[in-house]
Amino acid sequence: VRVRPANDPGGLTAPGSFPFSGVVSSPVDDRRPGKRPFWMHQAVEYVLGLALVASAMRNPTPVVPSIAGGAIVLWAALTSGALGAFRLIPRAAHKVGDPVLDGLLLVAAFQPWWSVESSARMLTAAIAVVHLFVWFQSRYDERKKKPAGSKSPSSGDRATDLGRAAGRLVGNGVNAVRKVRDQQDR
Repeated sequence: VRVRPANDPGGLTAPGSFPFSGVVSSPVDDRRPGKRPFWMHQAVEYVLGLALVASAMRNPTPVVPSIAGGAIVLWAALTSGALGAFRLIPRAAHKVGDPVLDGLLLVAAFQPWWSVESSARMLTAAIAVVHLFVWFQSRYDERKKKPAGSKSPSSGDRATDLGRAAGRLVGNGVNAVRKVRDQQDR
């Protein structure tokens, strides 16, 4: 997150920017303020799913909340994103599938076929509503891949850039130690 300085000439003319200075904005996408990055969406899905699974462990009728929680965790793990474990589903499909998943959670919460305690029903329904809110507040756009011959070492992802810089620092340190050792052996 960065704060736009008061003397920023783009404050008034940049597309999608706010017409006053000092606005906190996202460095990734200034066009849609208020939308959260997709990695946060995935993190919330993991927390919501694990909360349902944890509540099922203490429930005398654990079938429905444990399946619902497992479905949320699996849905987050299968989607391509920073926190995706398998990355098989594109974000566009995830965007369409989230409301469907929420509808299934609501059906699971109030279905008459399996016995479910009222607290588990309410928790499952509440998690569906929270998940729908998170869905509405999330960005699903994927970063464009750079061409193969791109000279810019920056990936646009701070974690990747930091890891790359740390790896280069360690590699350069190891090479410097080897060079000194080789000179002493001569």
